[in-house]
Order: sequence, then C-alpha cells, then structure tokens
Amino acid sequence: MRLKTLDILRCPFCGGRLSLVEESPVVRAGDAGEGDAVEFGVLGCQCCAFPIVGGIPVLIADDATRTAMHQLDAGRGDEALTALLGLDGERAAAFRELAGRGDSTYREAIAVLSPDAEGAYFVYRLSDPTFLLARALVRALGSHPRLGRRTLDLCGGSGHLTRVLSAFSLPGESVLADVFFWKLWLAKCFMAPDCEPVCCDANSPLPFARGSFSMAVLSDAFPYIWHKRLLADEMMRAVGPDGVVVMNHLHNALGENVSAGMPLTPEAYRDLFSPLAPRLFKDSELLDQVVGHGMLDLRNQISPDTVGSEPSMTLVASRGDDLFRAYELKALPPLPPGSLILNPLYRVEVREGRSVLTLTFPTLEYEEEFGACKRYLPATVTVAADLGRPFNAATLGAELGNLLARSVVIDAPPRY
Repeated sequence: MRLKTLDILRCPFCGGRLSLVEESPVVRAGDAGEGDAVEFGVLGCQCCAFPIVGGIPVLIADDATRTAMHQLDAGRGDEALTALLGLDGERAAAFRELAGRGDSTYREAIAVLSPDAEGAYFVYRLSDPTFLLARALVRALGSHPRLGRRTLDLCGGSGHLTRVLSAFSLPGESVLADVFFWKLWLAKCFMAPDCEPVCCDANSPLPFARGSFSMAVLSDAFPYIWHKRLLADEMMRAVGPDGVVVMNHLHNALGENVSAGMPLTPEAYRDLFSPLAPRLFKDSELLDQVVGHGMLDLRNQISPDTVGSEPSMTLVASRGDDLFRAYELKALPPLPPGSLILNPLYRVEVREGRSVLTLTFPTLEYEEEFGACKRYLPATVTVAADLGRPFNAATLGAELGNLLARSVVIDAPPRY
C-alpha cells in the first residue's frame, strides 16, 4: 500500500482518518515511485485497527482480520497472507510454491485460489459481452479531460476493468475495492499491478473520503448488493458533485436474467441516483454499437418505462452534460501494454502450420449466461499461423486486426 493512499482512506465505522501504527511490526516495500509503500503493517483510527497484508489494507472487522493482526504482531506475515486468502493444507502448499516462482501465471493462481465456477468466470471474462460493454464505457468516459484523476473500481473482482482504468491514472490512483481478499491479490500480482487494492465491504460505508474520485465504476455487481440505498449514497459521496457514477449490467426486475440477484425496476435504479442526474441506456443497444459499429453513443437516454422487459441496463450518473456524446472507440487511448493470447474459449488444432479454432464453452451454464458472445466470436475459424504456442503481432500479420476486433485473439496482461 502506498502511504499517499492514506490521504483518502477513512474508517468505515467512525469515519476517522487512518494512520500507520508504528508500534506494530511494519515491513516496508521500499520506493513505489511516489513514496514509501507498506507490505505488512497495521492501520489505526480512533475506534479500530486494520491489517495491511501483502500490500493490501483490509478495512473489515471480522474474525479473519483479527487473526491476521495477531499473526502480524507475531511477525508471521506469510501466515496472515495465506489465512486471508482462505488457504490451508495442500492448497496453502501449492500457493507457496506458485508465489515463489517468478514465472507463475494468472490462470495458475486462479486454479489454486478459486478452483470453481467463479474462477472460470474470471479466466474467460476478457471476452464476455458484459465486459466488452463495460470496457467501452470506461474507456470513453475516462478519456474525458475532466475525469483524468483518481478512479474507483468497486466490487471489481480481480481487476479486469481496473486495468482499463489504469490507462487514465498515475500509478496508485486507480483504486480497486472488493470484499474478497484473494481477488485483490490476483489483481495486484497479475491483472493491474499499478492499482491500489483496498479490501472492504460494499454493504457498509465505503472507506474513502468525500470527493476522492472523479469516477466510480460498478460493473455487474449492484443487483447482488443488499444495502443498495446505502451504496448509492456512498458512491455519490465518493465522487462528489462533479464526478460520475457508471454501472452497466443492472439486472431488470421486469425482465429475466440468469443469476438475477436482487434486481430493481429501472425507475428504482434511477431514483437511487437522482442527485447526480442519472441517465439510463439499454445494454443490448449499447452492445450493438460497440460490437457492430465500434462506437458508443450516450446522447440518447431512455425513460424507465421505455426499458420494458429488457434484461439489463446501464446507468451513467453525472451533472456534466458534455460527457453524454458519441465516442469513436478507435480514437480512444489504448489499453496498457499486454501480451497477445488466444481467447481461452477456443480449442486449437494445428494442421500443417495452420490453426483450426473451435469455440468451446466450459459449461452449459456459462453458455446460457454469456451466449451473447456468439454475436462476435465465430463458431470456427482458421488462422494461417500456429496458435498452439506463444505468438506475437508479426505471427498474425494482416489477420491481427480482425482477430482482435472479434476477440478471437485478446490483448491480455503479461503472464495471464
């Protein structure tokens, strides 16, 4: 954790400033480019103490964090890390072996930390239709000069969108918040190493000072939050009167969704964010623009009653009318540098130097929920190159542009 992050951190319970407790053992990470960083330590306020483990402040008061602080006090930082990751026995041993290697990958870490359906969701997320829309929204709005400072990716998982946000922020100014420590560890180590991860609960007051962010993004997760009224107020407080709140894939209580959570009606979503003049858009129409036309048009909001039984919608809340315009995606700043990989949804068979790719879903449930990706992912495709081993742009030549546009090939973080 960069010490400058203390400028915006607040206790979620008393609202007081947090400071490093020097009386507790502190392991510093050295120069982080903008001042000292802390790898292991304790933060305190007037009412609580919170651990910093693996460079991640854990601003939650429960048995796991109390245990972690006892382990830190005893100088057992590695034990605090594996405990907060939820590992023991064979999985803890597998994690220690993986963490000790310099060439471990995101997918290898997922296999240890989340060997279930959620882990699979993260592995394939870079080509999901909900992610493609969220990425376009973030790139479009983040490119606006008024929003080029600290951003918040709330309930952001292992940092897929945080990586996009980091293109518009200085190191440490793209904040990723999630309640699950293991997801934040993945983001910090693989997906978005320049981000500042903060472990906190979105069902409680957010641990950030008023007006800390120019933009707060919450993709896919709001329907699963129980305290929606509290979170809406907290997001607006976090961005202040001049900021913007962005939420896509809001499940519609009047439509049907796989894994719907606790959805609201379009009118109810709008009313929660009324102080920031929210505008609603149909997800299907925005995805049409992104996939079919390479653009995003935010000029034409719709009324709640126009949403009808549309399964999901996007909400953008901001008083800045100039944000609501048409954006050409090709003209936006690029993503942070990464590595070209074959979309993991494809099975590859190499024949005489050519690769025959077949779209293959991991489960029927995954296909049902994210089947809209068939609009841009071809069922089969043949590429005049061997994609069964690492490749680069030169390997694909003139085919690269089309393969990237259709998400057959993905620009992923290094060591994905």
